[in-house]
Amino acid sequence: MNHLTFKLENSLVLLKYVIVLTIVISISSCSESRRSESEEREDEIKAELEQAHKDSVELAELIAKHDKYPLIEYEHIVIRDNKHLAEIREQFKMDEKNPSINKAFLTLNRKERRFVKVGDTVVVPKEYFDNMCAYSIFPQYYHGARDIPKLILVSNRWQCYAAYENGVQVRFAAANTGKEKTPTFPGRYALVWKQEVRKSSLDSTWIMPFTWNFHRFSGSAFHKFDMPGYAASHSCVRQFLDDAEWLYKWGQRGKLDSNNIYIHLTGTPVLILDVFDFTRPKTGPWFALKSNKDFLIDVPENPMEFEEAYIPIQQIPKTSRGILPDRKRYVVAEDTLRARGHIREGVVLTESIDFNELRRKKKAAKLKKEAGEAKEADSKSESDPEFKPINQDSSSMR
Repeated sequence: MNHLTFKLENSLVLLKYVIVLTIVISISSCSESRRSESEEREDEIKAELEQAHKDSVELAELIAKHDKYPLIEYEHIVIRDNKHLAEIREQFKMDEKNPSINKAFLTLNRKERRFVKVGDTVVVPKEYFDNMCAYSIFPQYYHGARDIPKLILVSNRWQCYAAYENGVQVRFAAANTGKEKTPTFPGRYALVWKQEVRKSSLDSTWIMPFTWNFHRFSGSAFHKFDMPGYAASHSCVRQFLDDAEWLYKWGQRGKLDSNNIYIHLTGTPVLILDVFDFTRPKTGPWFALKSNKDFLIDVPENPMEFEEAYIPIQQIPKTSRGILPDRKRYVVAEDTLRARGHIREGVVLTESIDFNELRRKKKAAKLKKEAGEAKEADSKSESDPEFKPINQDSSSMR
């Protein structure tokens, strides 16, 4: 009995030892496992930091590579009188021997020479380049657009645009966008169709060379037109003739479906980045720049995730309202834009007007009135007792 008790006690001791040993091994294993996981995470973080550093170095190198223009300082000249105005217009006229002087002047001031007047301040660079990208406020290299073959960025606030090819800026140009009651609304668009010389469907007296439509229903488009130097259009993006022609040849139209209808947002992407400051309606921040390095506009990190434009339904021609996709979006657009501060309080947007139709109705009303007056005159003549019709009896003829 004592022997059995002794064996049992020894077994219990052995069992306790095994259990304790198992627990110790388990704890040790868990500890090693935790250390292993921690070390793996540290390695991952280290790798991520190294990659981020490498990416930032590569990005910095790319930016430096494409930022090839030197510092160009600007002069600000106030037009004193008519004599001075004539001198300025002569100095910056188109010269085939040195076109960059004229082009830089037009681009920096966002206007044609004929719109410069006495009292105006004009911006003049101290150095001239043939490529207007030298004066651009957009980044020369746009990393977020590196995988996009072609892209157009437009700034209402700065009245200009830039064109990119795989993230590299290839064109910088002045623009005059929509006035306050018919603005060019911010958001994502795409080129749709083009026409070399177009008469507006709303007013045939508006002749628009090198038209590039970028919203199928509103009719908004890039085209050549008067450039007074501020936001003045009916929601379109006006350009100088050479810029309009370049964009016309460069851009890519939208794709067509099996019914020959343009597929939404399939042409060259167009991003309208911001809104014009209508508290200073006939001037802009570009006149405050002291050099080409003073300011760089913010661009979205991922351009293809930029929100599609909200366009109020009253700015869609009535003939197009019945075929709008997602019509509700156009109906709520004005409230959305006002809530975001894109339309100032008290500003009433102008309804889309078909001036061609108004002229047709006016002409028809005039013809109808003239016909009525002629008929009334005939009626009065027939009832007049002094009215005597001429008798053309053949016997009276000699």
